[in-house]
Amino acid sequence: MHTLANWDGGPGPWILFFPLIWAVVVFGAVTLLRRTVWRGRVGGPWRPVDTARPSGDSPIAILGRRFATGEIDEDEYWRRLSVLDEQFGRTGKGGAA
Repeated sequence: MHTLANWDGGPGPWILFFPLIWAVVVFGAVTLLRRTVWRGRVGGPWRPVDTARPSGDSPIAILGRRFATGEIDEDEYWRRLSVLDEQFGRTGKGGAA
């Protein structure tokens, strides 16, 4: 009689499912860790690097906050931003690429 536990004297074809089961367990554990523990870490392994946004203390960020709070008007904001963008903008300090 052929059963799954004893198929021609060997372990049977069900033994092939163990690597699949372990792969599902490992994938589930990594997914769970990504959604819970690793999400709170700053600069985690899958966190995108956003270099276009200014940091909290950069002159461009301070200018943006001043405009948002109403300290300066739109014309003054754009004038100052054009000057700051030349010095501290996306091309780096001093305008060098």
